[in-house]
Amino acid sequence: MDILSLIGRNKELFLEDVRNYKTELKEIVSNSSFLVIGGAGSIGQAVTKEIFKREPLKLHVVDISENNLVELVRDVRSSFGYITGDFRTFALDIGSVEYDAFIESDGQYDYILNLSALKHVRSEKDPFTLMRMIQVNILNTNKTLGHAIKKGTKKYFCVSTDKAANPVNMMGASKRIMEMFLMRYSSQIKISTARFANVAFSDGSLLHGFDKRIQKMQPIVAPNDIKRYFVIPKESGQLCLMSCIFGENRDIFFPKLSEDLHLISFADIATQYLNNLGYEPYLCKTEDEARELTKTLPKEKKWPCLFTPSDTTGEKDFEEFFMEDEKLDMQKFKNLGIIKNDPVYDNDKLLMFETLIRELLERGQWSKDEILHLFFKMIPDFGHKETGKYLDAKM
Repeated sequence: MDILSLIGRNKELFLEDVRNYKTELKEIVSNSSFLVIGGAGSIGQAVTKEIFKREPLKLHVVDISENNLVELVRDVRSSFGYITGDFRTFALDIGSVEYDAFIESDGQYDYILNLSALKHVRSEKDPFTLMRMIQVNILNTNKTLGHAIKKGTKKYFCVSTDKAANPVNMMGASKRIMEMFLMRYSSQIKISTARFANVAFSDGSLLHGFDKRIQKMQPIVAPNDIKRYFVIPKESGQLCLMSCIFGENRDIFFPKLSEDLHLISFADIATQYLNNLGYEPYLCKTEDEARELTKTLPKEKKWPCLFTPSDTTGEKDFEEFFMEDEKLDMQKFKNLGIIKNDPVYDNDKLLMFETLIRELLERGQWSKDEILHLFFKMIPDFGHKETGKYLDAKM
């Protein structure tokens, strides 16, 4: 199935930018060594493939998911074959002592790309998953930055999110705080990052769920009042690699809003998705009706759908990639914009955050309100709205 057509496009977004820098990109990658952290997720796999096909001297991939690493290797071998460079994968948790030993045993990389993240808005529903999100998105980033500085890494890239611009949910706020820490470390190592749109059909996404619902003969459910920008997995890999290789210190890359990147609703994508499979969407009024009709409607080439307004905590009404007070470079690339950052940060506030999180962890218990209060200290205009409803309470 053509993902581009499902999101309403007929050409890749960064085709011209990648083509314009093709020679330079190949030369740099083929003479460099890379570590990709979180490399078996959807974006991580896309980045790994973009690096691999340009034949790096060394490409090591770390991820906590052993099964996804197996699929990554199969995918790479089936798509590109082999390289003369050192390509290996390691099933490790970057918060573990095993990962520390792995870095200590070698750790020599020109570029480190950190793609690990808890990315779901639903991760803020309870204080325990929320603390793990802080651990993964912020504390582990700081830890791996420390490793990179100690080992003399040339450049550190860490993925952010469009939801870090004027955040309204805890996931976006955690990435905004991560960006603050990146500014602090930028005096010791060159860093860059990227904010980008939803990656269409990435693992765990609503669109990826469409595939699962069809396979399991279950209803298609989607909000009908939310529109989002989408990139395909390949574009997410290109965006990250371009930022890593060509981003100056503290740069944040993002896709330009243009006729090539437009908003589309989840309900519209669901309709197009079903049409491509030969089904006509049948709009249901309740979950019970939708579940019941999966027993009969598919035989008539119709599929039960529940398209409803969104009312869950953390959903942003619209998407944005930068804030009003951020300096932009919109000239260097055709479809890539750049946020230019000065090394401005409040070190006392960052130390306070580290201290209070450490105290909560040492205490061994914490509440969501305590973490939320800390987030408001870090981001005074944090637009978080608690509705009391979460995605896990819906079909």
